[in-house]
Amino acid sequence: MTDLPRRVSINEEGPREGFQIEPGPIPTADKVALIEALAATGLKHIQVASFVSPKLVPGWVDAEAAVAGFAPRPGVAYTALWFNAAGLERALAFKDRLHLAGSISLSASEAFSRKNLNRDRLGQVEAMRKQTAAHLAAGIPVNRIGVMAAFGCNFSGAVTPAQVFTAIEDGMGVAAEAGAAITRLSLADTMGWANPAQVERLVGEVRARWPEPEITLHLHDTRGLAVANAHAGLRMGVASFDATVGGLGGCPFAGHKGAPGNIASEELALLCEELGIETGIDLDALIEAGHLAERIVGHPLPSALLRGGSLRAFRERAAQAGHGVVA
Repeated sequence: MTDLPRRVSINEEGPREGFQIEPGPIPTADKVALIEALAATGLKHIQVASFVSPKLVPGWVDAEAAVAGFAPRPGVAYTALWFNAAGLERALAFKDRLHLAGSISLSASEAFSRKNLNRDRLGQVEAMRKQTAAHLAAGIPVNRIGVMAAFGCNFSGAVTPAQVFTAIEDGMGVAAEAGAAITRLSLADTMGWANPAQVERLVGEVRARWPEPEITLHLHDTRGLAVANAHAGLRMGVASFDATVGGLGGCPFAGHKGAPGNIASEELALLCEELGIETGIDLDALIEAGHLAERIVGHPLPSALLRGGSLRAFRERAAQAGHGVVA
């Protein structure tokens, strides 16, 4: 365990991750409205779209229209996701609006790689070799390795630290060949297998082996442990987390229909606030963005904070009644 970070970066992925899994089409105007509401909360990183095959992910058939539709807010980095050369070309058309950065995306589970990307381990490594070269040729830096299924897999079971190390080593090899400098390692609990002890162990072992890159945790709340896992990450000094407003989303290729999505951004922000960790986020505004997301998708989202609200109003009310002081 190390000291808690003084400040945490919450990387909002709700628009991209959330709308890809909803069964009905989400109007482009609603996607734009949520993106703009999120940008007004103090979030500094928002993933706004997926440039992927409409046949595989029909929820993002309108990626270009959504990216063109929002009004960029100064100080906010808007990003997108893509997996191949065609997606890269689509993203490059918006280099004046998007913060474009490449990632070497691998999986600690070969079974999940086949389900999610239709490639085995070596096939994905080769695909990342080509994609990294294409990014660099286009002037896009590649400084991140993302490891999917880093904590467990619905198709192959438990995932060991050794499997995660292999994925990272594969990514480091690709980066070294291309001359790319890796500054961030992302560990994704894609299917919600992680527990706090596992998070502490894996973060500790990865950091011991690769002490320089910053670690990001991408946590899913499939079994209700996301906040506990985030706390474990914070205790290990992790200062970067992916999250989705309201707990939107979930991986459409994870083989677990109906499971909750990522850790809810507002629940993560509340956890940090209660621990005295800065996020720069207006929590009440983020909760309101969560309510907007619920109205857009037309069903309740898993975040408990959308029902319970923040503690600020209750503390102020108690202070006014003379039963306490405002923290």
